[in-house]
Amino acid sequence: MGKKGDLSNFERGMVVGARRAGLSISQSAQLLGFSRTTISRVYKEWCEKGKTSSMRQSCGRKCLVDARGQRRMGRLIQADRRATLTEITTRYNRGMQQSICEARTHTTLRRMGYNSRRPHRVTLISTTNRRKRLQFARAHQIGQLKTGRMLPGLMSLDFC
Repeated sequence: MGKKGDLSNFERGMVVGARRAGLSISQSAQLLGFSRTTISRVYKEWCEKGKTSSMRQSCGRKCLVDARGQRRMGRLIQADRRATLTEITTRYNRGMQQSICEARTHTTLRRMGYNSRRPHRVTLISTTNRRKRLQFARAHQIGQLKTGRMLPGLMSLDFC
């Protein structure tokens, strides 16, 4: 049988209520669908500490950049949009007790939606190339008008 996630507070309350109602560990396990070990562990914790909440929320690595830190980092970026990653990191660390590295800054920026320093709309062709393409298209449109036949992919001009 595979491991299941932590019990919710409601499920823990159901375990304690079943045991307080006089059901045995085996009866509680059969009724609620949890293992006997889980039933005894939750009830024992409730009897000793008087609470049934899981301590799983406090485990794991602490978040170095919380919501407040993200807002601060956003203000630093808005103040200087051309700042490099190193500059952003040093400015962020200047006012904080716990310093962060550039990799953490990069991860936080990506999580905030700053995926690239490059603008989204970049022209794909240069101005000289654009001018040459436009001349080519105009020359072929005039040729179409003279011959009366359409080439695929080119738009015709509507003359009123």
